[in-house]
Amino acid sequence: MARSINRRDFLRSSAVTGAGAVLGGIALGGCSGAPMLTTKPRVLTTEPKDEIRIGFVGIGNMGSGHVRRLMHIPGSKIAAVCDIRPSRTKWAVEQAKSAGLEVPAVYGKDETDFVRMCENEDLDLVYNAAPWEWHTPICLAAMENGSHAASEVNIALSIEDCWKLVETAEKTKKHCVMMENCCYDKAEMAVMNMVGQKLFGDLVHGECGYLHDLRGLLISDTYYQGQWRWKEQTTRDGNLYPTHGIGPMAWCMDINRGDTFDYMVSVSSRALGLHQYVVEKLGADHPMAKTDVACGDVNIALIRTKKGKTIICKHDTHLPRPYSRDFLVQGTKGIMRKYPKSRVHIEGKSKGHGWEDFGSYLKEYEHPVWKATQERIAKAGSGGMGHGGMDYIEDYRLIQALRRGISPDIDVYDSVLWSSVIPVSEESVRKQGEPVKFPDFTRGMWKKERKLGIVEYPSL
Repeated sequence: MARSINRRDFLRSSAVTGAGAVLGGIALGGCSGAPMLTTKPRVLTTEPKDEIRIGFVGIGNMGSGHVRRLMHIPGSKIAAVCDIRPSRTKWAVEQAKSAGLEVPAVYGKDETDFVRMCENEDLDLVYNAAPWEWHTPICLAAMENGSHAASEVNIALSIEDCWKLVETAEKTKKHCVMMENCCYDKAEMAVMNMVGQKLFGDLVHGECGYLHDLRGLLISDTYYQGQWRWKEQTTRDGNLYPTHGIGPMAWCMDINRGDTFDYMVSVSSRALGLHQYVVEKLGADHPMAKTDVACGDVNIALIRTKKGKTIICKHDTHLPRPYSRDFLVQGTKGIMRKYPKSRVHIEGKSKGHGWEDFGSYLKEYEHPVWKATQERIAKAGSGGMGHGGMDYIEDYRLIQALRRGISPDIDVYDSVLWSSVIPVSEESVRKQGEPVKFPDFTRGMWKKERKLGIVEYPSL
């Protein structure tokens, strides 16, 4: 029988009221206890607003791209910036000046100065691209101080923090959005368009993941400030970065919109590759070479949904390999695989049992969202589009949804469910591959079919 993984009871008075409460949000650990629920799930709409005032936290590798784009997206205004590195806030100020924009307020005197920013500034949205451990605390501080929250992936690392985000969003009636850019990749969106038109029949199975040789970046002194992502590899063992694959797959499979994740089985390989790389590059006497790597080189998570679909999600960042998200969808009428070369087989269209090149399908079934934003992506240029255009689309659509007062494409329930793959996989790994149940963050709302924003509002 699959075991249940729930959040621990916690004092409601610990909701974010200052830095101490925010930090308390990430101190909660474990998976025991049952949830205490006082709110009801909902689909949130808000009052339209012409200008969205933004406070941005974490102006690093991904954050700098978001700041640059947001400064040029209609209806958005960077009103405040926060980073513990003065060089990064100075960079943001210079970007605003060079664009002829109002100079943002600057915060960053310590790691929790984002709380002061949320308290002092009149903000509609707090957007963060900080290290993982700060994503939940920043979102909580934003919502408790009257702002919507948006976060780079992953939005939470524990079941407890997932529940806190859900309950705070429902209590404050503020959006809480995980910014999963791969949902907006051109190929994945074309596949989703094909799924909606039933070219694959009824979906049965999917495969996805994050397969990316990060060894050099993980040991870098500068790429991940303070080597924070290396530290995650030394303390956690599971599927640590699932949402680049899980997000697009969930959209294709109507997860939280007629179906949801039921349980997972997850196992990790032994951890050799990253340690060997450290020894080779830094030497056997380096402190990092003397630190155990907890995360297996390859983690495989097998998810079964309530309606019987299966998903394989892989995490593979410690070994030499080409980049892949291993994207595959398979149904009763066909199959598509993206890597290493995009191919498709559709019953009645493809010859025999062979593959077809995906190029003609990509053109024919290009998603309306891509069609609607081509001109804007082109104007953004290579420095502003981000990952071929999908970063621009995710930022643009979030701002336009807030301006119109409609729910963003990815809501709080999507954000926490996709991120919960991390702690659920860790629990299954600890239990030697036993099945572990997913919490139902929607408390049954997943059973209702409801449209995605990109389906309902493709031309934002």
